[in-house]
Amino acid sequence: MKRNRLWVLGFAVFLIVGGLVTSVLAQEESPFKDITIRFFCGGPPGCPFASVVYRGAQLAEKLMGCKVEYVWSNWDPEMMVRQFKEAVAAKPHGIAVMGHPGDDALLPLIDEAFAQGIIVTSQNTTLPKAEAKYKSRGFGYVGQELYESGLLLGKGCLERFDLKAGDRAMVWGLLSQPTRGLRTKGVIDALKEAGLVVDYLEISPEVNADAPLGAPVFAGYVSSHPDVKLVVTDHGGLTATLETYFKAAGKGPDDMYGAGFDLSPATLEAMRKGYCDLILDQQQFLQGFLPIVQLCLSIKYKFAGLHIDTGSGLVDKTNVEEIAPLVEQGIR
Repeated sequence: MKRNRLWVLGFAVFLIVGGLVTSVLAQEESPFKDITIRFFCGGPPGCPFASVVYRGAQLAEKLMGCKVEYVWSNWDPEMMVRQFKEAVAAKPHGIAVMGHPGDDALLPLIDEAFAQGIIVTSQNTTLPKAEAKYKSRGFGYVGQELYESGLLLGKGCLERFDLKAGDRAMVWGLLSQPTRGLRTKGVIDALKEAGLVVDYLEISPEVNADAPLGAPVFAGYVSSHPDVKLVVTDHGGLTATLETYFKAAGKGPDDMYGAGFDLSPATLEAMRKGYCDLILDQQQFLQGFLPIVQLCLSIKYKFAGLHIDTGSGLVDKTNVEEIAPLVEQGIR
């Protein structure tokens, strides 16, 4: 029932956008042309995940006719907080923020933004307190349901791979981050419930910003735990680097299972070669596109915030080729 409601809501949004685009083409002027939005892409420029988010936001900017200023944050929550303060000081009409710093860090600043008439919404990582407080005034969310997505990926590994109680798995994630760490927790809970021995590694800020820097960390872990059978990377950039990690550890594609989040051209190639066996696809293009659309509608027409789950399901070798051309274009 929940997914049916979300589908209907998503379809309604696209109908509205389609009507608006048709109107714009007919009038040759956008009703949103005077709106300025500050948009957080999340990672650094060139990041496999953030680049797809950026492309989605760019398309929305083009279709809606608004002006969007883009912010790159290296996946650093402290940097996001500083940049959010700068965004409020710049007084745009709207801000679309990644929720990685959490409610405790961002809610006072969101209060300040709304007090100044700036509409805020979020993508990728939920801000439940802010959303509950300001939903009627335009605060929404576009992204996966974090804990449920992690749980889904963990259970997917158990269903697809030759794993049993007592086997060793490594989860490389972000438990230290409020809210964002729920996805990592979901993976760990699913694997532990099945009796696997789970070793947890926290992604360092350096590796978080530049995934290839994690190769020595991965190689060191595998050297110390040669019996590991499954590696789960809770980060799109790290998942896209699985082939590099395996090779740095002297492992081939059949030596252990690899799983993670988010499609990218590098992840597609790793999947084709066998270094990546399972992906949770959170359709990050929509995390760029839909917040821009929603902010325009909320700013111009006072619509309430929309809460849209983009974590659609699992991708493996059996279905990845269906969307491979879109992955190569940087859309999926």
